[in-house]
Amino acid sequence: MDIKVKAAGLSVASNMALTAGKLVVGSIIGSVSVISEAIHSANDLLASFIALWAVRKSAQPPDKEHPYGHGKVENIAGTVEAILIFMAAAFIISESIEKLRYGGEILEPGWGIVVMGGSAGLNFLVSSYLLKVGKEQESVALEADGIHLRTDVYTSLGVMAGLGLIQLSGHWILDPIIAILVALLIIKAAFNLLQKAFLPLLDTAADEDTIDTVTEVLEDLKGQFIEYHDLRSRKAGRDLHIDMHLVVQPEMSIEEAHDLCDTIELRIQQKLNYSHVLIHVEPD
Repeated sequence: MDIKVKAAGLSVASNMALTAGKLVVGSIIGSVSVISEAIHSANDLLASFIALWAVRKSAQPPDKEHPYGHGKVENIAGTVEAILIFMAAAFIISESIEKLRYGGEILEPGWGIVVMGGSAGLNFLVSSYLLKVGKEQESVALEADGIHLRTDVYTSLGVMAGLGLIQLSGHWILDPIIAILVALLIIKAAFNLLQKAFLPLLDTAADEDTIDTVTEVLEDLKGQFIEYHDLRSRKAGRDLHIDMHLVVQPEMSIEEAHDLCDTIELRIQQKLNYSHVLIHVEPD
């Protein structure tokens, strides 16, 4: 099994367990902050299914309808995940305001503390694995899912601390206040994720470090050509597309120009994984 598919499948399994556990405990003890975390995990579960579909789809080779491959499927998946997170945060805030208006009592905060602690621990392990695989495989979908789950770690710890304070003080009003704070953290994570996932859909250029790597390769070989211009780049999932115009000496043969382009392409690909380089040769 492909390591990306394996990681996405693990995320689905863990989120199914956490959603069920939080929903049952939150309903029993009457805690809106625990229920909000259950909603967050249900949201994560849907996002995990999207990530699983995305990594499978993006792995498909180029075809007649998609000659540049299916890499942007991962960006679409990440964008959808960000939107789902925004929606979950809005629902949590709405439920919390209702509880602030009409009140409510938490019966057994201790059970909420236990399930939140377990959730934080499991999500930390799974998110660490997703972020590791996402970084190694340059998978936007897995990184998005990892970021999504890592926010759960912090929010679960926040809810757990809040329930502890409620148990000590008896002030139920802390529950919806903590839930709103959790929602605000979720919104921040969603905004960061949306930027990372959505911008490549607009064919945004690669970051400065990536461009610097390309120019370093060209500078190392500058004695073999006259100059280059119209250097462009764009990301599609993990794939990096680079193209440029290369001006060579007019007496250079087609074979020599071809060999030079091959050398440039190979050196860039050695330094930048999953890069695809296209060079247009021009005589001086």
